[in-house]
Amino acid sequence: MSEKRTFNIVVLPGDGVGPEVTKAAQRVLTCIGDIYGHRFDFTEHLIGGAAIDATGSPLPDDTRNACVAADAVLLGAVGDPKYDGKPVRPEQGLLTIRKEMGLFANLRPLQVSPALAHRSPLKREIVEGVDLLVFRELTGGVYFGERTRTDTSASDLCTYTVAEIERVTRAAFKAAEQRRGKVTSVDKANVMETSRLWRETVTRIHAEEFPDITLEHALVDSMAMHLIQRPRDYDVILTENMFGDILSDEISVLGGSIGLLPSAS
Repeated sequence: MSEKRTFNIVVLPGDGVGPEVTKAAQRVLTCIGDIYGHRFDFTEHLIGGAAIDATGSPLPDDTRNACVAADAVLLGAVGDPKYDGKPVRPEQGLLTIRKEMGLFANLRPLQVSPALAHRSPLKREIVEGVDLLVFRELTGGVYFGERTRTDTSASDLCTYTVAEIERVTRAAFKAAEQRRGKVTSVDKANVMETSRLWRETVTRIHAEEFPDITLEHALVDSMAMHLIQRPRDYDVILTENMFGDILSDEISVLGGSIGLLPSAS
């Protein structure tokens, strides 16, 4: 049996279904603690729309400080349609806490067991046995770039540094070493300069540090199609922030529902 420990967990129920799912998750963790002799101490804090309603900020200072000091953070959901079009949005709290905690990689695993294959809208022979892991870069790209807006135009700047790409790339290759030894890096290198930097950096890290891992590159638009046509071909998928956001939601349908797709940062 592993060493007994006490873990301090900050719970951010957030909005919508968030309070319901975090309560269920706490019950699961408590059961795990009982089995393995660990203790989980939970404290709740506000984030997102719930925090805006109570404090005017999507990420109050006490929430930020508690998250940084905790062993782990359990997040429910963030977002509320009533804030659409308003200058302060619930999602700003989520983006800020990711940045401040240095959570540069979002992991979304998908395993489709034979017992659950019928829940997918796709044919059983396509989804049964799917076992893949998405590594989404989480603190760079267009979500964190400079934004402009006038009455007649708008822009969102997508930027990446070599260091940002390197650290998530290494994490993905290390995960592949423990799995089936294959990484598919997804970009839009035929059009975007950030994607060309992404592809060059991933290729270099592969050659210098992980030559035993199989690496392939894919364009994001064709990848969206292949994930529906032949999802069993993939092991670890590595991609940037916005592409990873979209593709990981797409693959949730392979297992039947986005509510069945875990996520950790």
